[in-house]
Amino acid sequence: MASLNVGNLGEFLREQRRTAQLSLRQLADAAGVSNPYLSQIERGLRKPSAEILQQLAKALRISAETLYVQAGILDERRGLDGVEVQTAILTDPALNERQKQVLLQIYESFRKENGLVGGGKDDAASASGDGLGTDTRTEAEGGPHAT
Repeated sequence: MASLNVGNLGEFLREQRRTAQLSLRQLADAAGVSNPYLSQIERGLRKPSAEILQQLAKALRISAETLYVQAGILDERRGLDGVEVQTAILTDPALNERQKQVLLQIYESFRKENGLVGGGKDDAASASGDGLGTDTRTEAEGGPHAT
């Protein structure tokens, strides 16, 4: 099973590298790893550490969490904290890197506006209000008049 995850990680990394229009050597240099090592990761022969994944994510300008999920380090369904949406944006081959970053910024701004940034624990807090997190007057009035 582990080699299957590593193989999927390798395919995913190769696709992200190609989408970013980086050669194997360019990504290896940017991430601070050797060319042969990166090649082995992409071919599914090596399982990189979390630290190496973080370096690769930074060089590819994607979230380290995305690579952790691909590597099987993190469970993709551990919580509704936006990882799936971020992964979908970051892995979409139809978008360029600038478009991905802009979409992620917009997505995060909406999550902040709705009080969902900061660990996903804000669901219970926002449920006590009107669900919008914007009008404190309706909370102060205490009326359970959800519309």
